[in-house]
Amino acid sequence: MRAQQVTELTGPSGLRLAETAEPGGGDAVVVDLAAAGVAFPDLLLAKGLYQVRREPPFVLGMEGAGTVRSAPEGSGFGPGQRVVVVDMGGTWQEVVAADPGNVLPLPDGVPFELGAALPLNYLTVWFALRRRARAQAGETVLVHGAAGGVGVAALDICRALGMPTIAVVSDDRKAGVAEQAGAERVVLVDGWREAVREHTGGRGVDVVVDPVGGDRFTDSLRSLAPEGRVVVLGFTGGEIPTVKVNRLLLGNTAVVGAAWGEFLRQNPAYLREQWDELAPLLAEGRLTPLWPSVRPLEEAADALRELEDRSATGKLVLRLR
Repeated sequence: MRAQQVTELTGPSGLRLAETAEPGGGDAVVVDLAAAGVAFPDLLLAKGLYQVRREPPFVLGMEGAGTVRSAPEGSGFGPGQRVVVVDMGGTWQEVVAADPGNVLPLPDGVPFELGAALPLNYLTVWFALRRRARAQAGETVLVHGAAGGVGVAALDICRALGMPTIAVVSDDRKAGVAEQAGAERVVLVDGWREAVREHTGGRGVDVVVDPVGGDRFTDSLRSLAPEGRVVVLGFTGGEIPTVKVNRLLLGNTAVVGAAWGEFLRQNPAYLREQWDELAPLLAEGRLTPLWPSVRPLEEAADALRELEDRSATGKLVLRLR
């Protein structure tokens, strides 16, 4: 089978398309993948900067969608079934053998490219909003990096759950993406705090979804309404900010982390629990994900470069067949 391997930890330049042996079955569900998602952790892994370091050669990718080739008895899956796979062992390859607990049924009518675009971003945001922030319908949510993969997922989920949103983006092109994803108000990075204050009548927002970090973090704290929460998902901006806890005390506010992958390592059954909550919204049309930017497997390095130079909008997906 074809696979994109990291041969050296130099980022996109370290990828090589290779022919490798297909994985065996055993107690795993063997899936012929049609598409695989591209996520920011893939870029970090390719540079040796992710919290879990892997030694080359290895295959990138943590999510994909395709058709079951074979499955162990009692797994709940059978040949020909359309599924989504969450597999930290690599999905940028044509066949994977995944633990049954990491395989999820894909609703009828959802194309494989779209299915591959969902797991990491949508389930991360679901975890951040529903479990960590305890966000409720009617609460206003501010989304940083709103035109990126996590951002558009957050806007879509908030729309489905009845949470008004304010999207923060860096330019007009990305503003259009955020509007497509369902943002009720879009503001540019320059002057965003003042725009939020004006839009909320000085009250502030109830929840901030922050996958960016960097120097805007303190202003996020200042933009919270009483009992508001900032949910930290990552640091695509590079800098890891610090918190002056007196700000939390004075506003009765909170900063919470949302490390979805780490939570799954400790609570693996939560993956299916999340999916069983989210998939019906997808099947009913309440969730309306933006169509991803799709590239062939041969262009995986270019997809990573789009994340690296921050030119990517929405979700990037690799077509494997």
